[in-house]
Amino acid sequence: MAATLSRLAPMPRFLLSLLLLLLASAAQAAMTIEIIGGAARKIPVAVLPFSMAQPGWLNPADVVTSDLSRSGYFRLLDTRDAGPLDDPRNVPLPAWKGKGADAVVLGQVLPAANGKVEVRFWLLDAVRQTSLLAMAYTTTPAGLRIAAHRVADAVHEKLLGEPGPYSGRIAYILKRGGRYELQVADADSQNAVTVVSSPEPIISPAWSPDGARLAYVSFEDRKPVVYVQSLADGTRKAVARFRGSNSAPAWSPDGKRLAVALSKDETSQIYLIDLASGVAARFTRGGALDTEPVFSPDGQWLYFTSDRGGSPQIYRAALAGGEIKRVTFEGDYNVSPDLSPDGKTLAFVHRRDGRFLVATKDLASGQTQVLTDTTHDESPSFAANGRMILYATLVGGRGVLATVSVDGRVKQRLTQSGDLREPAWGR
Repeated sequence: MAATLSRLAPMPRFLLSLLLLLLASAAQAAMTIEIIGGAARKIPVAVLPFSMAQPGWLNPADVVTSDLSRSGYFRLLDTRDAGPLDDPRNVPLPAWKGKGADAVVLGQVLPAANGKVEVRFWLLDAVRQTSLLAMAYTTTPAGLRIAAHRVADAVHEKLLGEPGPYSGRIAYILKRGGRYELQVADADSQNAVTVVSSPEPIISPAWSPDGARLAYVSFEDRKPVVYVQSLADGTRKAVARFRGSNSAPAWSPDGKRLAVALSKDETSQIYLIDLASGVAARFTRGGALDTEPVFSPDGQWLYFTSDRGGSPQIYRAALAGGEIKRVTFEGDYNVSPDLSPDGKTLAFVHRRDGRFLVATKDLASGQTQVLTDTTHDESPSFAANGRMILYATLVGGRGVLATVSVDGRVKQRLTQSGDLREPAWGR
């Protein structure tokens, strides 16, 4: 099968690795979010407008409402006629219970020292008439959106018993107007900025564990080269510019090494690059195509895609050395592994009946579950809470980003002018 770089048909990264071997030898638009699924029972929540010391500041209640609403786990009550309250003792909880609310969120934004602001909020139980949570964050006026995402995270965790995914960041590739852009945005797709732009393809963004750097592959030199770029000052360094293909970067949990796929000696093999010295140590050997490495969160294992068994499957090997073992067995095509933050669940792209779908595998029980029902899914990436998976898919002949919960019930699509590909959810 001939592989191409067509932006009209998302290509699983394993096939793209084949293309890389062949090639090696030869302004932001707003996203919109469409919720297309939800939990069986949504918790009814009323988020009251926050009391603002200065009218021009962003009201965190707007962001909290949007975050909780798009999660698919909450039903947000209409609070447009409710005035801001800055004291939880003044909230008429019986009245909100009568309107169907299980919980009420209120807060205030106050000036703080050195030009900063303090965001205070309370989460109240409208059914039991008690306080569930009271917290405060200090930030700048420009940081109110980030603080609001943290408020939503705290509310989510208190009501559902698991961390929220709202304050994370996502990276992805946008192709428009003949250019490729590596963009970074908040998890709700706001505050998008372009990290690097090129008329040549950019692929495979990967977050450093501290969220301060991105590794990615650029074709600007007419061959695939792996770069690491600082998000703070924009400086970057080519860390893999060897003969042949340099692709598929993945960070070690301590941020000191990158696993990459290199073809400098023969067909694509996995190498470990020490970022301090630049030394690349070979990890896999043989004539098979090995690519798409990913470290386990505890740093003890490396998962990767290989065709060593005759078809593309996911394997793992101990970093300390040892036998390479196959992990996926369902069907003849399983690629693009990613591990949940707790290391218990593997997400990957699974081919079934000619469709490329996002699936998960419980590594303890071996149980596999297909989560999506589209046709061309790629690049699954876990959120920091391990409960949502970000991926790219094809809708109407154009690449879009989407999320799905690990139980498959909650689904969203993020659309933007242009073609969106290869997302990565920052931890």
